[in-house]
Amino acid sequence: MSSEPRPKLTRRVVTGVNAKGRSVIVSDGETPTWVRRPTGSVVAEVWRADSLPAQVQDEPHEGADLVAPTPAGVSVRVAVFPPEKDVDPAQAAAYQASLQELYGDQGDAPPSEVAGMHRTDTIDIVTVVDGEMWVVMEEGETLLQVGDCLVQRGTRHAWSNRSDRPCTLVSTTLTAIRT
Repeated sequence: MSSEPRPKLTRRVVTGVNAKGRSVIVSDGETPTWVRRPTGSVVAEVWRADSLPAQVQDEPHEGADLVAPTPAGVSVRVAVFPPEKDVDPAQAAAYQASLQELYGDQGDAPPSEVAGMHRTDTIDIVTVVDGEMWVVMEEGETLLQVGDCLVQRGTRHAWSNRSDRPCTLVSTTLTAIRT
């Protein structure tokens, strides 16, 4: 979690069962775990399960850090990317320099000419819920618009918001292995 002023985040409503065995809303509020990247992107973790199958009675994860899912786990996140034209070049350079810290050896190694190029040992199912986003690969790119889904299978990629407004993505992330 960041010490910066809290941005407007995703509302997270969690259900459960009360002492009488009846379904209820157990919490309703902003996502507690979030980070703001140097480029101004905000990533909020909506839910995380450390193992599958998840237990319906598991309490919401409210860790201080946004981390990759455990080897048998899953996470659901919402990310909001500002337009690239609104990102200060010094902030972009700081983000590029932080890729190794954020992603370890999966960061921008070998270095790429594309800002933000990285990979993760995950399968990410990403859906655009507002705006539009280019997904940039080592060879080629494609525009994702509202309702489009990307299945990102552990390949090197970067995100590019070339529009004039923020883009909101929802991603479900599963740890994957390379064979």
